[in-house]
Amino acid sequence: MPRTGTVTRATAETDIEVSLVVDGDGDSTTETGIGFFDHMLDSFAKHGLFDLEITCDGDLAIDDHHTVEDVAIALGTAFDEALGDRAGIRRFADRKVPLDEAVAGAVVDVSGRPLFRFDGELSQATVGEFTSVMAPHFFRSLAMNAGLTLHTEVTGENAHHEIEALFKAVARALDDATRPDERREGTPSTKGSL
Repeated sequence: MPRTGTVTRATAETDIEVSLVVDGDGDSTTETGIGFFDHMLDSFAKHGLFDLEITCDGDLAIDDHHTVEDVAIALGTAFDEALGDRAGIRRFADRKVPLDEAVAGAVVDVSGRPLFRFDGELSQATVGEFTSVMAPHFFRSLAMNAGLTLHTEVTGENAHHEIEALFKAVARALDDATRPDERREGTPSTKGSL
């Protein structure tokens, strides 16, 4: 059965539609109004092999905060919907990804217990119209709404590389953790549920 999630989220700050196929080919169409953010979402889809369609009409005249945060909330909710009771998944994964001088790491537990940690510093305050501190905030909001325990880290000298490596590392870890484990039938927990 295909694992899909579709979320529509409308507030006074953003109007968002997200369509996710967990077991996809890495195809994406993203339109958030923030070029670098679209690039990161496309990279996330490509390296996680998620099919992803995202449109967001946000209050960019203020700044990028609401758009980035609300897209993460909607995408996290789509993952939660697509994964359902998490039966048969691997659950845990970790990945490290380099991009030139930058290296990012992600450790994920698709546990249903949201927690986020970020270790590192981003080298520049902005990349294009994207505020660098919104990268860890994106993953915090994603983790809280997808029910992930997510630990991330990054080092480097160029914020574009650091953030892109981070998006790729999380995508690869999340792809690994959500894959079906042919040896497992039920929910991967001694409790019997997540």
